[in-house]
Amino acid sequence: MTRRNLITGGAGFLGSHLVDRLMEAGEEVICLDNFYSGRKDNIRHWLGHANFELIRHDVTEPIRLEIDRIWHLACPASPVHYQSNPIKTAKTSFLGTYNMLGLARRVGARLLLASTSEVYGDPEVHPQPESYRGCVNTIGIRSCYDEGKRIAETLCFDYQRMHGTEIRVMRIFNTYGPRMLPDDGRVVSNFIVQALQGQSLTLYGDGSQTRSFCYVDDLIEGMIRLMNGDHTGPINIGNPGEFTIRQLAERVRERIQPGLELTTQPLPQDDPLQRQPVIDLARELLDWEPKVSLHEGLESTIAYFRERLRAGR
Repeated sequence: MTRRNLITGGAGFLGSHLVDRLMEAGEEVICLDNFYSGRKDNIRHWLGHANFELIRHDVTEPIRLEIDRIWHLACPASPVHYQSNPIKTAKTSFLGTYNMLGLARRVGARLLLASTSEVYGDPEVHPQPESYRGCVNTIGIRSCYDEGKRIAETLCFDYQRMHGTEIRVMRIFNTYGPRMLPDDGRVVSNFIVQALQGQSLTLYGDGSQTRSFCYVDDLIEGMIRLMNGDHTGPINIGNPGEFTIRQLAERVRERIQPGLELTTQPLPQDDPLQRQPVIDLARELLDWEPKVSLHEGLESTIAYFRERLRAGR
């Protein structure tokens, strides 16, 4: 029997790649998106397919559908977007997750929550295992997203305890690849777009803060394994390879225009100084680890942005 999948945020960066994987596997997909940061171009190639349906809808409002699985990805995930309307961001995480859990409970669907490494805040433990409870500023400019995802996780586990709702919770670390938005303020897209436009690359702080960069195909594979498996989570899904922001800038620059300058700006409030996942649980329980190196992933991501800028989109 073909499964019916609901993907909230299905026209976004991660959601559209998940749509591709499930459609290619012959499953039915309902893509739900309010197009705040999602783009119809990302899923245009499936429009008109018998197994695909697109609904413009905001998850802060309830919806009644008959589905087997809910992949709950809806929420702006880049600081530029989630800070532009922080109240809406918090509502999306809380009300959106509440509505999707209510739907899952009603129809007996399994729900996967796309949570985030931001639940760890600016961590005092490095690298971060799932058992670490985090260091989040509850009143800072990033807390609409950080605390939003923390309450979303809380709701999931309370629905599991109270109602027996089947949940899966993944904590996503920095992910990059084709279909990122050029203006989303994330460091990989920032550097690539600046370099392709011949601008200096902007480092915030001195560039010594670290991140771990997971290519989107690896991330989606981990997501699918978690949903299909027997483990609730939370489980970290990310690449444990750790790079300073300055190292990333230098790698992007040498591939596009080696002579470009690196300039510095003050570090934004509550920007984490270190971020690196411990992925022992994913290795052990999901038999998953990332396969795509930063070198390979940057090549295809740069090619995507080069084509998109050329086309003026």
